[in-house]
Amino acid sequence: VQLVEAGGGLVQPGGSLRLSCTTSGFFFDDYAIAWFRQAPGKEREGPLCVRSGGGSTKYEDFLEGRFIISKDIYKDIVYLQMHDLRPEDTAVYTCAAGETGWGPFPYEYEYWGQGTQVTVSS
Repeated sequence: VQLVEAGGGLVQPGGSLRLSCTTSGFFFDDYAIAWFRQAPGKEREGPLCVRSGGGSTKYEDFLEGRFIISKDIYKDIVYLQMHDLRPEDTAVYTCAAGETGWGPFPYEYEYWGQGTQVTVSS
């Protein structure tokens, strides 16, 4: 099983970024995929948003609609489109997969990627 994140980088406040989570080694439709993040010196936060195997999605209220989770139409890749980025969004973003995932607890997600760094700064 592999989850590989990509797409992180440096972006100015107010900018946008799209992260990807490329998955392999499990039956994608049986798993929920979630995005978490961890800012420097802080506890891991999330799940920020979750996409179920059936395609349903849900988000943390504090995101205020700025983040969108979606799936590639043809491949087992999940995206996190982020808009109106703020300095407080600076963190390592990690995707995770859980067969029983959908809930708010990290232990529900068995497989984790290594993360990709997002830095929001002028």
